[in-house]
Amino acid sequence: MTDTVPDPEPEPAWRRATAGESRWAASIALLIAIACQMVLPVEFTTHRWLMPAIELGMLVWSLLMNPNRIDRHSGALRRVNLALIGVLTVANARAAWGLVDHIVGGQATNAGRLLVSGAAIWVTNMIAFALWYWEFDRGGPGRRSEGIREYPDFLFPQMQNPDLAPKDWEPSFVDYLYLSFTNATAFSPTDVLPMTQWAKLTMLAQSSVSFVTVLLVIARAVNTLS
Repeated sequence: MTDTVPDPEPEPAWRRATAGESRWAASIALLIAIACQMVLPVEFTTHRWLMPAIELGMLVWSLLMNPNRIDRHSGALRRVNLALIGVLTVANARAAWGLVDHIVGGQATNAGRLLVSGAAIWVTNMIAFALWYWEFDRGGPGRRSEGIREYPDFLFPQMQNPDLAPKDWEPSFVDYLYLSFTNATAFSPTDVLPMTQWAKLTMLAQSSVSFVTVLLVIARAVNTLS
């Protein structure tokens, strides 16, 4: 009687080629970020409508190139996406600098307007960094769908405990949005761990910007109301 050799465990979905993910979650998040930029006062932006118009145009261009699932790597599409995220980040950095300048200079006297502006900048910052994480982890969504890169830049709980997740689980944009949200609120990693130097430095930059924004806005708003 021969012993039966058990079948080897299949590779988890995040380590093999898959059908990829829909790009609509990231696109909706981008639209929310663009809307947040449009509610900012004009003194916090170089041109109130210019940057959102450029971002919207680039988003439409990106959707025309691939409107459905990101199931393979495309150098042209990734360059457009990275340029779009870069424009969004620069525009939000300009707005954050304008907000800090107004607070430090004592020009921010309307508490309600200050809180709305700070919230819009904070939300945009969270979405922008979620997009950076989504685009760079293991080479971006296209490379992840191909299952080429073995080692992750971010270690999600489902990777450490595969028995607690569906067999077809792999990180999608919502997972990176959650990562960005927790890093922006806790100012440190929570359940998702950065594994590479770029991931650690990017999370450090995000938590620093978030901390300064929240600290200055709340302190100034409380001072204005008191």
